[in-house]
Amino acid sequence: MTPDDITRDLEQRFGDRLQILPPDAWQVETDNFRLLVLLSKDLSWLRSLIPIGPQAQAEPYMAQILAANFDYTQEVRYAFYETVLWGVFQHDRAALTLESFQAATERLLALKQAGLDAFFNDLVEGQIRQIIQAAKLQGQTLEDTMQTLERFYAEGVMGELSMGKDSRQNTLEAWQRQLERLWPDVEIPQSN
Repeated sequence: MTPDDITRDLEQRFGDRLQILPPDAWQVETDNFRLLVLLSKDLSWLRSLIPIGPQAQAEPYMAQILAANFDYTQEVRYAFYETVLWGVFQHDRAALTLESFQAATERLLALKQAGLDAFFNDLVEGQIRQIIQAAKLQGQTLEDTMQTLERFYAEGVMGELSMGKDSRQNTLEAWQRQLERLWPDVEIPQSN
């Protein structure tokens, strides 16, 4: 792809939201995202970047971010730089096709839209799976586990004692849904 090809594609996709900084930089800024496309000093490499969120908010999900880089992100990657979690795509400009550039741009926009929510959900699901595994190792049923959780919330071991009745009920209903969904999938490790 030439720099002119990059400009044409970005103009076609983003119209007047595109800012061109010849000969080596483009920026698209909307209310929802800021996409940067940069060329290396010798113009041989292209890098597209989109900020996902503050590093401090992303750090608790480091394991999930690294797993996503390995399993899900395909041609793009997550990276930390200057206290920000970025979505990043890098490619040799001469070998880059329009289709690959467009696919990478779509993937970056999808990472931005997903934000950190998917990592939070993965973390929570992992913790719920650990609770289910521990309950099964103790011989508890799903119903026993729910009774234990209800007792923990009532005693303030989980949640807060000042939690209102409706809030506590909504939380326990969420627990029930998650436990019912995940219970059949969690295996007890076999001891040798």
